[in-house]
Amino acid sequence: MLNQHNATPIEPVNSSEYSKYLLRGKREIQQILQGLVDAHALVSIHIAPKDYSFLTTIVAFSDTTLFLDASSDETIHHRVATAEKLLCIGQLDKIRIQFSLSSAALTLYDGLSAYSTALPAELLRLQRREFYRLRTPTANPVICTVSVPPGEGQSNEVKVEVRVADISGGGIAIMVPANDTYFVPGTEFNNCTLALPELGEISIRLKVRNLFKQTSHGGDVETLRAGCEFIDLPRNADSVIQRYIFKVERDRNARERGGL
Repeated sequence: MLNQHNATPIEPVNSSEYSKYLLRGKREIQQILQGLVDAHALVSIHIAPKDYSFLTTIVAFSDTTLFLDASSDETIHHRVATAEKLLCIGQLDKIRIQFSLSSAALTLYDGLSAYSTALPAELLRLQRREFYRLRTPTANPVICTVSVPPGEGQSNEVKVEVRVADISGGGIAIMVPANDTYFVPGTEFNNCTLALPELGEISIRLKVRNLFKQTSHGGDVETLRAGCEFIDLPRNADSVIQRYIFKVERDRNARERGGL
């Protein structure tokens, strides 16, 4: 029986921001699950809607059913059985694996306690460079110029400059005014430009995946944070973005070492 409290659970990412990395083929999903089984990989289970998590392993699976090592804690049994969903996160060969399950039932597998549930219908597979998000410097900001379609009474696109709060190989989070009406989840923007300090500009297309309100520390300024996914990045754009992320991280590490 696994000691579910001897390691730190892996925090989930928002899978809607990385939909192009979702696998839905049953054979592909089973191959990855088998890899987790063979590696005896720890899986962090996040119970929704409660903010609660524990660690386990995948014991085995069939064509229809997944078996997870069960906790010895009766409280966890109840939480698992009544959960709206179970969000599972693990790593395989340094690649993040994340998938959702319906509530699971306590059963026996090969004479040992296990949770049984249906196989996931889809699975997120992310390499570090794809899901790692870099918080951009405020002193030397990254600016994205978004081409907003013309509104009523307008004939030309409107160019809106927004600050990029963080960036990854899959997309960016941008800060927009609280009264903004352009950045609605699901909206796509063509002909946008991303200006990366010292590396130049790249042309991008964006799709808004989510929108969150943020309030300043003083509580007097409210803004919106829009999570946007890159759509069909042009050739070499991904490598330029990764080069920028590496450069900022390298400079930050150098400053931290210099301050010791």
